[in-house]
Amino acid sequence: MNDFSLFDKIKPIDAKSTLGRDEPLVTASEHFVSGHPIKPPFADHLVQAIFAFGCFWGAERKMWQLEGVVSTAAGYIAGSTHNPNYKEVCSGFSGHSEAVLVVFNPSIISYEQLLKVFWESHDPTQGMRQGNDVGSQYRSGIYTYSHEQQAIAKASKDSYQQALVGAGMTDSVTTEIIPASEFYYAEDYHQQYLAKNPDGYCGIKGTGVSCAF
Repeated sequence: MNDFSLFDKIKPIDAKSTLGRDEPLVTASEHFVSGHPIKPPFADHLVQAIFAFGCFWGAERKMWQLEGVVSTAAGYIAGSTHNPNYKEVCSGFSGHSEAVLVVFNPSIISYEQLLKVFWESHDPTQGMRQGNDVGSQYRSGIYTYSHEQQAIAKASKDSYQQALVGAGMTDSVTTEIIPASEFYYAEDYHQQYLAKNPDGYCGIKGTGVSCAF
């Protein structure tokens, strides 16, 4: 039996542990699909954004398929330990969410358009889970790099909440919107996983409610 109950696994984390390590995990430096760098420095005209909406395998694919997105990476954010690995994140004790770094060209695709894909690609009312994927690492989140991103993200959350209510859904959006902390790159095999494994698992599923933001 596990040392923690299902309730412990899905409640918010306040971890004070010795998980993690001093050195970053070994991972890729280039995008498996595009060949572009997945780590900074990025070109000056490009902008970064981070989203969490369930298992990062499917979430990353949603983003790299968009025109104007130059690069993506799977990783961990908003936790309390340094350089966590997948096992530690899945335990719930590191406090991180599975997230996707998106590097995009704002002259081709806007932050608002990325948010539309984000909202429509998952159910943001489920708290510490996404479908059959249960745990704090699957929580919905937007991690912002500027005051402008923060304001736009909060406005989009309010807009999508109204859209859900209009569609007859009564649950509240639980998405956390906070400034981006350090993004830790996930292990190499997670990067662009569904391009390397086309028949691999993808639990990403939206509500069917459009985001008119």
